[in-house]
Amino acid sequence: MTSQTLTQNNRRYDPDAIARYYRYRPWLAFARALVIIWNFTGFIFGLKWDEWLNQVEQNKLKRAVQLRQMLTRLGPTFIKVGQALSTRPDLVRKDFLEELVKLQDQLPPFDNAIAYQLIETELGRSIREIYSELSESPVAAASLGQVYRGRLHSGEEVAVKVQRPNLRPLLSLDLYLMRWAASWLSPWLPLNLGHDLSLIVDEFGIKLFEEIDYLNEGRNAEKFATNFRNDPRVKVPAIYWRYTSTRVLTLEWLNGFKLTDTKRVREAGLDPESIIEIGVTSGLQQLLEHGFFHADPHPGNLFAMPDGRMGYIDFGMMDQLDETTKETLVDALVHLINKDYNDLAVDFVNLGFLTPDTDIRPIVPALEAVWGDAIGKNVGDFNFKTITDKFSELMYDYPFRVPAKFALIIRSLVTQEGIALSLNPQFKIVEVAYPYVARRLLTGESPQLRRRLLNVLFKDGKFQWQRLENMIAIARTDGDFDVLPTAKLGLQYLLSDEGKFLRRQLILALTEDDRLHTEEVQRLWNLVKDDLTPDRLLNVAIGVLTELSREGVAAILPSVTALTSFHSKTS
Repeated sequence: MTSQTLTQNNRRYDPDAIARYYRYRPWLAFARALVIIWNFTGFIFGLKWDEWLNQVEQNKLKRAVQLRQMLTRLGPTFIKVGQALSTRPDLVRKDFLEELVKLQDQLPPFDNAIAYQLIETELGRSIREIYSELSESPVAAASLGQVYRGRLHSGEEVAVKVQRPNLRPLLSLDLYLMRWAASWLSPWLPLNLGHDLSLIVDEFGIKLFEEIDYLNEGRNAEKFATNFRNDPRVKVPAIYWRYTSTRVLTLEWLNGFKLTDTKRVREAGLDPESIIEIGVTSGLQQLLEHGFFHADPHPGNLFAMPDGRMGYIDFGMMDQLDETTKETLVDALVHLINKDYNDLAVDFVNLGFLTPDTDIRPIVPALEAVWGDAIGKNVGDFNFKTITDKFSELMYDYPFRVPAKFALIIRSLVTQEGIALSLNPQFKIVEVAYPYVARRLLTGESPQLRRRLLNVLFKDGKFQWQRLENMIAIARTDGDFDVLPTAKLGLQYLLSDEGKFLRRQLILALTEDDRLHTEEVQRLWNLVKDDLTPDRLLNVAIGVLTELSREGVAAILPSVTALTSFHSKTS
């Protein structure tokens, strides 16, 4: 197998092919391993030296800078590892975190002449033929490539992303060494991962190889844009396919401000809380609606645009959730909000955090201890570090494991939380997340979501009046939430064939315990009466009746008759 076969023809990460290649070229692996070991040995010796001289506190900033510089010297693979660690406050101490964050967008660029030559080689034309303007130096440099600002001959302003040279062979060699080290270290590490450590390296490798395929990134961007095509608050740059290849990506230039630059955001007349809300809501949509999510939403990839939109860039690291996982995540969120810790433990089993044969009874009180006071606290008081610290303790006491699939989700959520904190330390993430989930359930457009609403509203066969009140009250804290369209959807659902069960259950709920639940109905009415003016109610009623078939009327008559009969008996 030649180097060209390994690095050029094989776009996908194949650990077996990489292992076969370097097995017959041990001198390459040995030389690279010496460089890595030399760097890490020097860094670890420095940490130990500080301990021996009692200078840990005095030198902590110096060591943090040393760590960042070392990862930068070791190249793209280790920079990506550092970026991943920069979002894990549960694994890395604070002073290191603050330096590792700089790996996201404060990296040295590679030679400009090499970048220009690569553009011309990849696109088969001279720079002047492709672009009417192109910046003389990169405007940003990242771990895997750098970005130039330019303009097409047709007038569009563009960003031109160019990959670092010799990238694929270097990533392949580093991943080979990491995988080899993982196979030796895995039995000795005190980690309850639920699987071999080498599988985590493989997951990392798969994502890295996807990220360095710019054709794949372009497809991801277009899929993401399609998912948000009806959301005027989210902006995704257009891809110019004529000027794009595996190693060069030309896309629409977005003007905006980094989300962490609060001063410039405010100077532009933008409301940071509104920007946070877009970020949190769009993040939830990615996970719970589309199942296709941006796995690397660090501040360098998210922009507040002058018109108030949120601009997303860099779609190299994405992941897809299947329908079952999406629905289970909705379940888990609802059970967390309703403090149903027994059901939450079942969700952890379904999501793969616990094996199916796990006895969840002793785990339920532990979950309550970790999550019990989460609702209502702001992100500053109850953040992912608090959760992960406590959850790490649980992982030693109970058979929890973190599925590889959820590593990216955790990374995404931790990063978005950090952005929210930087814009407003008092921002309550629950105040945005719960109205979104409540609205999704109340306006559920799929049978699966409507079934989840039933699961929320009924427990042990009894209607949970308080939950419905809480859901409507919290959903109404969202200024865009209008109860009337929701009521119309609910009425249409009630009158449909699918709503037979709910009609029956509502009649039972209204007459439960041999009494009419007029107090509960009155409380619900007080919540929504301001939105339900007579003229709006009349319009909705006419609309529903117009759409209602004779069969629909016939279907609900027995229920109405039964309720009227009961009411006459009790009066």
